[in-house]
Amino acid sequence: MRQIYLRPCAFIETPIGFDGQAARLAGTMVYFSAVEVIETAGGKRASKAFVSVKDLDTHLSSLPTELAVKARSQFANITSPRPALRMGTRNILLDQPRVMGILNCTPDSFSDGGKLGDNPEALAQIGGDMAAAGAAIIDVGGESTRPGAPLVWEGDEIKRVQPVVERLANAGHAVSIDTRKAAVMEAALQSGAMMINDISALLFDDRSLEVAKVSDCPIVLMHAPSQSSDPHKSDGYHDVLFDVFDWLEERVEALVAAGISRERLLVDPGIGFGKSLSDNLTLVNNLSLFHGIGCPVLFGASRKRMIGALSNEAHADARLGGSIFLAMKAVEQGAHIVRVHDVPETVQAIHVWRGLRDAALTAG
Repeated sequence: MRQIYLRPCAFIETPIGFDGQAARLAGTMVYFSAVEVIETAGGKRASKAFVSVKDLDTHLSSLPTELAVKARSQFANITSPRPALRMGTRNILLDQPRVMGILNCTPDSFSDGGKLGDNPEALAQIGGDMAAAGAAIIDVGGESTRPGAPLVWEGDEIKRVQPVVERLANAGHAVSIDTRKAAVMEAALQSGAMMINDISALLFDDRSLEVAKVSDCPIVLMHAPSQSSDPHKSDGYHDVLFDVFDWLEERVEALVAAGISRERLLVDPGIGFGKSLSDNLTLVNNLSLFHGIGCPVLFGASRKRMIGALSNEAHADARLGGSIFLAMKAVEQGAHIVRVHDVPETVQAIHVWRGLRDAALTAG
């Protein structure tokens, strides 16, 4: 079976003066002038072509009808702006990159060792500081999902996150709950959380779909190779880029068919989850492909193992430089949200990027 994929590339600083030769990427401040058109057969790459935006329609007209229809649908997704995220009374616009701050309420977090995992007031203060530093969303989690981490009983997870979510929500912050358990979702939503971020894409818990459906909040669907207690369990990939794309696309379509509006769904390729260093690098280098699904793209590689693997096994707390570079690599490919531990530094990097982009658009 043949499949087709479009990856936006040949990014330019401004479209001014290039009428008909460039397109805007998913409503962001990123513009591209070409796409890589990739065809696969039997799960393997069969052909690829570098095609300018100007010549794309002509190129697609030469393809079999079924492939051309699918490619045009992907291009429409790639160039369509994403609606604002409705989080309670807040509308978070996605026309520029947003930062999601990671707030771990666990005693065994890989990134910080869970230093404040039993102090909800201190944790809420850290979350508030992230928001003050420019994080649009605070993502609260009560279960470590690092390789080898034990499964946490939902009652314990609720005890960890509920008081933190309640404090942050009462302070007026936009809060996401990072969990794969329906009971935790319910407790967090009742306490003021306004987004669900599920590493299992609502597949780990049979009740999650219904909880998410009635919540009317945005839902982040992340790719992991397994939805068992160990999300890192993997049998490998035919081609990690297209395997992950297809899985997320199918998951989005399944939830839309179940009655959840596409406008509520975000996709995350799941960097580090059951993927080798080579797999992760492939996903990062080709992140723009995922705009073809038609949902906002969330990217999270902050302090992850791949950074240590590329920098003399640097410990998690010594991976700031790599974390910022990966976040900005994602931003330059149109990522709508970057999920990070180091909020002030990432926000500053984005501000500088935004200044450069504004200057380019103003000067033409």
